Amino acid sequence: MQLEFTAEHQAFRKEVREWLAANVPAEPLKTFDTEEGFQQHREWEKKLYEGRWGMITWPEEMGGRGADLIQWLIFEEEYYAARAPLRVNQNGIFLLGPTLMEYGTEEQKKKFLTGMATGEDIWCQGWSEPNAGSDMAAIRSKAELSDDGSHYVINGQKTWSTRAVWADWCFGMFRTEPDSQRHHGLTFILVPLDLEGITVRPIPQLDGLPGFAEIFFDNVKVPAEYRLGGEGEGWKVAMATAGFERGLMLRSPARFQETAKRLVELYQANRESADRDPANREAVLRAYMDAEAYTLTTYQTACRLIKGGKIGAEASTNKIFWSELDQQMHATALSILGARAELQPHAPDAAGVGTWLDGWMFAQSGPIYAGTNEIQRNIIAERMLGMPRK
Repeated sequence: MQLEFTAEHQAFRKEVREWLAANVPAEPLKTFDTEEGFQQHREWEKKLYEGRWGMITWPEEMGGRGADLIQWLIFEEEYYAARAPLRVNQNGIFLLGPTLMEYGTEEQKKKFLTGMATGEDIWCQGWSEPNAGSDMAAIRSKAELSDDGSHYVINGQKTWSTRAVWADWCFGMFRTEPDSQRHHGLTFILVPLDLEGITVRPIPQLDGLPGFAEIFFDNVKVPAEYRLGGEGEGWKVAMATAGFERGLMLRSPARFQETAKRLVELYQANRESADRDPANREAVLRAYMDAEAYTLTTYQTACRLIKGGKIGAEASTNKIFWSELDQQMHATALSILGARAELQPHAPDAAGVGTWLDGWMFAQSGPIYAGTNEIQRNIIAERMLGMPRK
């Protein structure tokens, strides 16, 4: 595959690079799994929006630049190369935003997209439930439409909701037809988290910080105008969101290119000890090549979408690839560091260990969120390879 950029693309890259050089914080922000860090990242989202970089693919009237997917990939490459802060509102801008573009009413777009881009409204997902993890068709939380059709009354529980501790809104599916089964009778609803009857309970991560939460709904009244798509059409809307999550928007290739670059630097800085295990050098080379392969594949997908194509079941192959690549790169880094890999960056003898341990811990969740890789393999087998269901 020959990847070439036009003069317009190159000028765009220069503009992105210069803005980031002038605006990326000199010191890293605190983690957004703390209240202080969450607010710092919210302010960073506002700064991006003021520079019209909040979500460049959105229309100009929504604060975007009307950029195409190639420009978005260029932006992501420069963003990660500048080591800019991670996006605290990624559930909103990368997942719900594109879904709103496709299924939202004009009123919903006006109401939600600008607040999403500015960081004023931070979103979390309401997918998983105690008995419905990656199998979203098993959702049991109920939403009953009032007699006058003005609001839904929601009861149930969502769990493993990323960023829910300090988020403002939740989007998810609820069963609106009581006797329905599997993917039928589900409706996609947007829920303000400050409504009466909602309880958010933090779930600690491996590092002890509350990166996730449970959300309990006890007779919560949600205006019917917050339904996205038609009644009972939640599965169709959610599959569009899942396609963005697994296939393109949530995990841009730049994220893994930058990790691969740092891995090469780590290997070069520790080459003498790293080469005691010849497998380390091979793993570093493989990581770099796989990150580049994922980049080229994503550019190919973007070109297809620009020409009117859709993200189909192949999004599942992407999700498996990037989640397992992330694990492999971080495992290689820990192998290179040896016993020092167990040190946190603030430890006395931790010079040079960076954040590889934190990255490794987070990478373990990759094959789970956005649909477990076991489920993705089932999708590939059934929808891409035509294999029969067991």
